Amino acid sequence: MSTPAVVIAAPASGSGKTTVATGLIGALRRSGSRVAPFKVGPDFIDPGYHALAAGRPGRNLDPVLVGDALIGPLYRHGSDDADIVVVEGVMGLFDGRIGAAATGTARGSTAHVAALLGAPVVLVVDARGQSHSVAALLHGFATFDHSVRIAGVILNRVGSARHDDVLRQACEQAGVPVLGSIPRADELSVPSRHLGLVTAVEHGRLAGAAVDAMTSLVARHVDLAAVQRAAAARVGDGAWSPASADPISGPVTVALAAGKAFSFGYPEHAELLRGAGATVAEFDPLADPLPADAAALVLPGGFPEQYGPELSANDGVRGQIRALAERGAPVHAECAGLTYLVDDLDGHPMCGVLSGSATFTDTLTLGYRDAVAVTDSPLHAIGERVVGHEFHRTTVRFGSGRQPAWRYSGRAGEIVQDGAVRAGVHAGYLHTHAAAHPEAIARFVATAASTTRLARCRAREEQK
Repeated sequence: MSTPAVVIAAPASGSGKTTVATGLIGALRRSGSRVAPFKVGPDFIDPGYHALAAGRPGRNLDPVLVGDALIGPLYRHGSDDADIVVVEGVMGLFDGRIGAAATGTARGSTAHVAALLGAPVVLVVDARGQSHSVAALLHGFATFDHSVRIAGVILNRVGSARHDDVLRQACEQAGVPVLGSIPRADELSVPSRHLGLVTAVEHGRLAGAAVDAMTSLVARHVDLAAVQRAAAARVGDGAWSPASADPISGPVTVALAAGKAFSFGYPEHAELLRGAGATVAEFDPLADPLPADAAALVLPGGFPEQYGPELSANDGVRGQIRALAERGAPVHAECAGLTYLVDDLDGHPMCGVLSGSATFTDTLTLGYRDAVAVTDSPLHAIGERVVGHEFHRTTVRFGSGRQPAWRYSGRAGEIVQDGAVRAGVHAGYLHTHAAAHPEAIARFVATAASTTRLARCRAREEQK
């Protein structure tokens, strides 16, 4: 039998599903359950809070990035040894990729993922400003798509005992069980910035305190036993393995940037690197040197624009990264990593691996992209196609002679030449999910091994 699961969804963004999902993960764990947390969509921020609540990595389920067939296997991989899975949805229950074909369940929506998993949905409803109308809302969501089963509702931001009574009567009329009723709790707030919540790793102790408060709130006001009874999901057969190819022969160390400025990464990326035979060594470019014997480098997304002076001040690691790239070692950079590799970010000197300047803007670039590789690199051969996601407020003005990494249609339909490829460097704004392209990770590690062997041979020749 597959691990039981429940999907926490809402009629719209802002209903409180992150608070409820994170608190539910923590409350179930506090009660003795081993909880595996997931987030629908490409978001990197919520999984950080899920991880604090669960004590294990928060993972993503995004059929747009990885395809329908991988959702079940990735679920099974991430829920190994767990007693229950909590999946937090994205936006409203039926909100999916904009521009996708309007047939059936919207692609990439919470409903899409719930249907793929066969998992029941618990709807979080913001009860402010309504009472009996909740019945009509629940009736509509319960009957709109019969591939999705609404197992219950958690009423959020309930104003009083009288308000609670009226809402429960409305839910009974709609035939949807009430699994919890949470009063208004203004003290539960996590700081936000231009791309959403401040990441858990940046928020530090305050993030832990916020998660503890969410956990206690849900534990007091949600029927955990009822949620566990509802979580009777079964997922499809199949399993995902982080082995991306036959392991390489010989040790290869891949340096992986982490910390406050580079926290946007999927756990499967490091797992696939290890599966391909690499040793993954994390480091924080804000303070650390490049790990010893690094043969390759991965720079994920994050918020470097918040830490420009600090990143610039660590000129030792900037020089090491520049030297690594100049040796032809493979470097994979996404979004924040791209802005770290150029000459400067908002005037602060960066690594200078790529000719260009990055600046923070008032414009949010957000959305899925169907991209094609336009230059051969240690990750992709020219012509390879991927689905990725953009999520940034910076822009890069490149120097002359740039070879772009990707080509795709932007949000207004314009043709975008994204990123740059130079020797072993592949950098761009596009975020991809490594599980959808294990062959790219295998190619990356194999290139690192080959480059390392070549460098050693040259060193021996020079010693003769």
